[in-house]
Amino acid sequence: MTIKALRTPESRFSVLPAFPFQPQYVEDLAGFESLRMAYIDEGDKSAEYTFLCLHGEPTWSYLYRKMIPVFTQAGHRVVAPDLFGFGRSDKPVDDATYHFTFHRDSIMRLIERLDLKNIVLVCQDWGGFLGLTIPMDMQDRFKKLIVMNTGVSNGQPLSESTIQWMSFTAAIPEMPVGGLIACDAGAAVNVMDVIAYDAPFPDNSYKAGVRRFPQMIPTDANDDAVKYGLRAIEFLSQTWEGESFMAIGMKDVILGEPAMMALKGVIKGCPEPMKIAEAGHFVQEYGVEVAENALLQFGLAAK
Repeated sequence: MTIKALRTPESRFSVLPAFPFQPQYVEDLAGFESLRMAYIDEGDKSAEYTFLCLHGEPTWSYLYRKMIPVFTQAGHRVVAPDLFGFGRSDKPVDDATYHFTFHRDSIMRLIERLDLKNIVLVCQDWGGFLGLTIPMDMQDRFKKLIVMNTGVSNGQPLSESTIQWMSFTAAIPEMPVGGLIACDAGAAVNVMDVIAYDAPFPDNSYKAGVRRFPQMIPTDANDDAVKYGLRAIEFLSQTWEGESFMAIGMKDVILGEPAMMALKGVIKGCPEPMKIAEAGHFVQEYGVEVAENALLQFGLAAK
């Protein structure tokens, strides 16, 4: 089935001084043959561990620009895809295209297509809501977790702050992507970063994914996100044997400390989290210290 999509002109990404990484593209993901997915693939391809960095709403792999060099300089491989609808990846124009299983399947097909092994899942926001449901179905590929301000859907009633976020995004005519991140991250981002976060979206017609993701937050127990989430909770709490590292942006009012401590209780063996007082939702903007501390905890820092 052909999915109608827009493709952001590459000229929009011509000035990215903080993001020197060259994009790779795949156009033959099983079930997604009409769409081109972009991803960053940095570091030693023969490295023992691959750090799979999954972004959320409304960002792209640029969000990991501060963490990628820490991982690669320690000798590891980093793969950071842009979800469909974001970054350099194709952007389906129909809102109905965007649903939990669509994105989860696309990530799994990319893992298979690149044959990624010994994966360290690095995730935040929707990167975690999606990504944390994958190890249970690819148990031989995943070894460790780095989780930041995210969760797993469990079908429980939504918090008031989450409901307000959904209402806000449904009502606003156009999401100011760069401005949203600047307001959250403060001094951790500069004007060039704001331009970079806006780069994937020449106009509002490219923002179907940006509009749709907040409305994908499940409001009933029959949602696929909850069905996968409940399976993931069972797996992560009972079967998961890998190491985990958690960092919390303490200024996040939706997925901050309470939500993350609940997630800590789900992940078997998860140690006490790193708490970053000045960080908000987009923890990766403080990613150097997060990456360095995770590597130290795992014993994977540069020798």
